[in-house]
Amino acid sequence: MRAARITINAPAQVIFDLIADPRRHADIDGSGTVKGTVSGPQRLSLDSSFGMSMNMGFPYTTRNTVVEFEEGRRIGWRHFGHHVWRYELEPVDATTTIVTETFDGSTAWFPPALKLIKAYDNNQKAVAKSLVNLKALIEQGNTEKERVQ
Repeated sequence: MRAARITINAPAQVIFDLIADPRRHADIDGSGTVKGTVSGPQRLSLDSSFGMSMNMGFPYTTRNTVVEFEEGRRIGWRHFGHHVWRYELEPVDATTTIVTETFDGSTAWFPPALKLIKAYDNNQKAVAKSLVNLKALIEQGNTEKERVQ
């Protein structure tokens, strides 16, 4: 498991709403591999399925399923490899929230493959950067995805 934590000056629900919108995942992503949403709902819930366009040296798409969900507090999803990306939100007060993002490889189909591709090292950096991106989006008031006309 790899995790990072950050304090964001915003209510937990505002932060959760942004994370639960898969159209915003490319904006949050700290790895540089998430390029956009290709399918799925505008707001995620338990068992939601959504597709993302990705690029890790080559373009591909992946399908994710929400496997953990507690409104306003926790959301986690996994793809075919079965490892989980999870966000947990802990309100400090009405306007401050501690957010933890975790890359959890304990549920992966073949955990040694994650070590081979350096997923733990890469994701440690990526989750930390994702949280910095999330904080910037939220605190700058950029919580709505602009719709292209």
